[in-house]
Amino acid sequence: MAAITVRRLDESVVTLLKARAEINNRSLEGEVRQILRAAVENDMDAKRRVFLARMKQLQKEITLKGPYTPSEVLIREDRDGDHGR
Repeated sequence: MAAITVRRLDESVVTLLKARAEINNRSLEGEVRQILRAAVENDMDAKRRVFLARMKQLQKEITLKGPYTPSEVLIREDRDGDHGR
């Protein structure tokens, strides 16, 4: 596992983190680990929502352009063709 060092934290921040850790029955390190994990997970949820919204938009754009040939049909046509022979 990786380790990080955070320098120059305000003493008031450390005091509040210690209090929060005590309330949650965790060590200071465990509390900071939990805070970081939650922050990253929330960020990933936001990225997933943006990604899914973009995929829905692309799906609408493809649908609006009319019928398209499914990839399996194009592959079969390519395999069955004579390839210029």
